[in-house]
Amino acid sequence: MPLSPFMLATCQSLITADVRGNAAHIRSLMRQARAAGARLAHFPEGALTGYAKHQIRDWSAVDWNVVREEFKRTAALAGELELWVVVGGAHRLTPPHWPHNSLYVISDSGELVGRYDKRFLSNTEVTSFYTPGFEPLVFEVDGWRFGCAICIETVFPALFAEYERLDVDAVLLSMYYNLPERNLMAQAHASINSYWISYANSADCSAVSPSALYGPDGLALGVCEGNGSASLICTVLDPATPEFDVPLTKARPWRRLASAGEIYRQRRVDDERSCDQTRF
Repeated sequence: MPLSPFMLATCQSLITADVRGNAAHIRSLMRQARAAGARLAHFPEGALTGYAKHQIRDWSAVDWNVVREEFKRTAALAGELELWVVVGGAHRLTPPHWPHNSLYVISDSGELVGRYDKRFLSNTEVTSFYTPGFEPLVFEVDGWRFGCAICIETVFPALFAEYERLDVDAVLLSMYYNLPERNLMAQAHASINSYWISYANSADCSAVSPSALYGPDGLALGVCEGNGSASLICTVLDPATPEFDVPLTKARPWRRLASAGEIYRQRRVDDERSCDQTRF
C-alpha cells in the first residue's frame, strides 16, 4: 500500500545543564510542531538531560529525579497533542554503570514505546561517560518506518546500510556536533540509501551545522536557522514527489538487486581471454 504524505518536524532545541530549561524548550517546540501539522517531532542528542563532555562533566551532578519528572511531563504533552516525539537524553543504569546515550520514542498517546541506545561511541564517551548499546531500533508511524542513529554514528556507513536492509523510509539522526562535515555525511547517506534523513542538532551548534531534512536524493528539503536560536522545520515526506521517483523506485531497488549479486553471477562468462589479464 502506498505511503501517504507525512509531516515531520526536525527540532533544533537549546541544550544546557538545566534539565527543566531544556524540557521547557522541548515542549515549546512540540507545541509549534503540532500547530504546524506535524505527526512526529525529532530532537537532538542529549536534548533533555544535556550531553556529556559539554553540559555534563560528572554524572553525580545530574538530578535524576528532575530528569524523570520532566520526561513524564514531556510524554504527557505528547499524548495531549497526539504527537509522536523522539528526544535525546541520558538513560540511567544501576550504579556504578554509566548511562546509555539514548533516544526515547514516545507515541502519540504519551507512552514510551522504544529506546535507542547509541552503539558507536567516541573514545572519550566509551572510556569516561557512556555505556554502549548494541541493537538498531525501527518503529512505525502511520505506515512509515523510522530508524534511529546518534551523532558520531554518522561516520559508520554500515549502520545506515543496515537500516536500508531493515526497510526504513527515514532515519532520525540526532546530533550534538559543531562541524559542517557531518551535514555532508548525512546527505551522502540519504542519497546512497535513498531514504529521508532528519538531522536534528543543538541550537548552539547551528552556526556551522544547522538542523536539516534531507530527501532520498540527498538534497536539503529544509534547513533551520543558523543563529543559535531554538527553531524547527516542518517538512512533508511524500514518496509521490516527482524528484524522488528515481531514488525510490529505481535506484534503491537496483542497489538491492546489484548487492545480492545474482544478476552478475548468472552473466559470468567462462572464456580463456577473460581469465588471461595479459591478453588484449
